[in-house]
Amino acid sequence: MNAASVSSATEITRLHAEVQRAMHTSREALHAALVAAWRAGQILLAERKRVRHAMGPGAWHLWLGANFRGSVRTAQRYTKLAQSVADVAFLRGLSLRQAYARLGIATEPKTTGQRRLRHTLPAHVVLANRLVRALKRRPGQTTEEQGEAYRRDLRLLYEKLRPWFETPAADRMTANFDARSFSHLS
Repeated sequence: MNAASVSSATEITRLHAEVQRAMHTSREALHAALVAAWRAGQILLAERKRVRHAMGPGAWHLWLGANFRGSVRTAQRYTKLAQSVADVAFLRGLSLRQAYARLGIATEPKTTGQRRLRHTLPAHVVLANRLVRALKRRPGQTTEEQGEAYRRDLRLLYEKLRPWFETPAADRMTANFDARSFSHLS
């Protein structure tokens, strides 16, 4: 064997050992990220329970915004991860995304610096959602100010929908009724 072959073989062996070390370090880092997300989820679950008990369900998002640097969706994924797995060792060898996929936890697609599209719901859908939330509340849970705001929104929605209920079905098809009718309400 000549000196060039020996030098090449030595370099290949050294690079192979470097690949092996980097792969091991990478696996350990992936698992450490998974463990950190799971532990954060455990803490978030406990804090959510404490905050909701002490301040009511509406306070959780305020607390989260003030105390958590990640997004609400990230906090939701962490808590779902913590709820889904009793022992994080069960997920060893998986990346965080792989664990989410295996557990059926939805993730947003990665973007490469592009702005995400923002979908604005039509005003009538927003108002209908407010109605549903208001109907789900138990009596005594809303403040007088919230109740008045709900009544105001529902009054506007009722005025827009009333022609639909007062006209025959055949006439409804030709009525000038679309989502733009609600645009000034939101």
